[in-house]
Amino acid sequence: MYPTVEDVLALPELRRGRPVVVAGAAGLDHRVRWVHVAEVADIAGLLHGGELVLTTGIALPADDAGLTRYIGELAGVGVAGLVVELVRRWPAELPPALVAAAQRHGLPLVALNEETRFVSVTEAVVSVITSAQVRELRATEQVHEIFTALTLSGAGPAEILREVARLSGLPVVLESLDHHLLAYDVAGGDPAELLAVWENGPIPQTGYDAAAGWLITMVGARGDNWGRLLLRTASLSEQPSHQHTVVAERAASALALNRLLAKDDESLERQSHRALLIDLLAPGTPVADAATRATALGVRLGDRRLVGISVRPRTTISATPAPALATQEVLRELSEVTASAARRAGIPALVGVVDDTSVRALLTLPTVGEIDPTLHRFASDLHRTVASTPWALPVVVALGTTVIAVPEAARSLAEAAHVAEAALRSGGARVFHRLADVRLRGLMHLMHADQRVRAFVERELSALLAHDRFHNTRLVDTLRDYCQHGGNKSAAAGAAHLSRTAFYQQLARIEQILGISLDDAESMLSLHVALLAHDASI
Repeated sequence: MYPTVEDVLALPELRRGRPVVVAGAAGLDHRVRWVHVAEVADIAGLLHGGELVLTTGIALPADDAGLTRYIGELAGVGVAGLVVELVRRWPAELPPALVAAAQRHGLPLVALNEETRFVSVTEAVVSVITSAQVRELRATEQVHEIFTALTLSGAGPAEILREVARLSGLPVVLESLDHHLLAYDVAGGDPAELLAVWENGPIPQTGYDAAAGWLITMVGARGDNWGRLLLRTASLSEQPSHQHTVVAERAASALALNRLLAKDDESLERQSHRALLIDLLAPGTPVADAATRATALGVRLGDRRLVGISVRPRTTISATPAPALATQEVLRELSEVTASAARRAGIPALVGVVDDTSVRALLTLPTVGEIDPTLHRFASDLHRTVASTPWALPVVVALGTTVIAVPEAARSLAEAAHVAEAALRSGGARVFHRLADVRLRGLMHLMHADQRVRAFVERELSALLAHDRFHNTRLVDTLRDYCQHGGNKSAAAGAAHLSRTAFYQQLARIEQILGISLDDAESMLSLHVALLAHDASI
């Protein structure tokens, strides 16, 4: 906000005096808070620091000791600099004692070679300071308006940090009090570089950590702090501006209010995990960036076996004893239950809700030893915990293939989702399902989007599906029961809650519509595969 001594010397009002810096040039970056004209030697006691003192020198001491003491007193109260007009007292040059003392204290000492109107200098500097203050007030008001709008719109941490980076031009990190990454924005920089610097751990304090180069603001409400907001300054030698401090403080308030307003929503940890899981599933995500981000979240992906997980409720939310709960609320709670079960099993994991149907997780396990007992313990604990929740929905736990490379994590996560979808229709009460457990049904779920599979389903079932739509019958369900019971007509009739006579009549009608014999093993197999593929696509 305040100009430096060098800025003031560049003003036309001072340039007319032909200023020359005769000592203390290293202090030209001192900020000038005010300009004070003073001729008396004992002025230091009336100053507060940051003043640029203007004098003709007519009342300054005549002896070297007095001049040395005068400079020492000015430096002691923190004045920004001393400007002496070389016209009246010392028309040729300043006394060596004055120059030496200023150099020793690092106090800028400026000689004016022409008579200068000090009142014009004062007016010019005050104008510069006032204009800067007005600009800063306007900028501060704008910052308040921006973060107020973000708060009212329900913006989350990612949006708030994006605005911090835009307004400050600096990278920003939101971390928990135990130094776990919650969110960040690199302001156009290198994520790996920012996270590597952050990993060293800034001093947990409020204010500017000059040694580490972080502007640190606590995040919380009513004295209950839960995180820290860190702005990375452009250089370790550059103090953050007042504007940067305002942005950090308003952002911290917006984050704290967001957490209070969204206390029923997913936690910041879950949000951070969800964002990384979405990126892992997206093609083209840099492996190094994903691994670095996961490590910052306390989950190391390197040198570990990785298992994708999908956890899905078996029934719709409307069928639960608490119908007021929305689907996303149940999934958010299910994600916290899943994360807790992983912690109890000693499995570091990324856990989050990445779609509208399931909770996804990436479990990381040691590269040696059996993992099935650990996975069984985790899944069993998850089922028990879910059963004790108010919504108490039964869930399907599906595992993807175990992989050892981060780029393959997306395949394991996607496979787990397909297995969970297939397992929803398969029945059974397994603790967890793998692709081998859902067998042909699982394969059809993996392949149902293939155009060749769709064409096969169309060839096999289109006539029967059209008949059901036109005549409002359920012959496709009859065929499904028959195939699921391996052609055992009596068992299939019992499952369909029909008499054998009625069931046999429906089978005969199916044969007539499709022009095939259900006693033919190949025909029945072909129809069963087509039904599985059809069910996978709806």
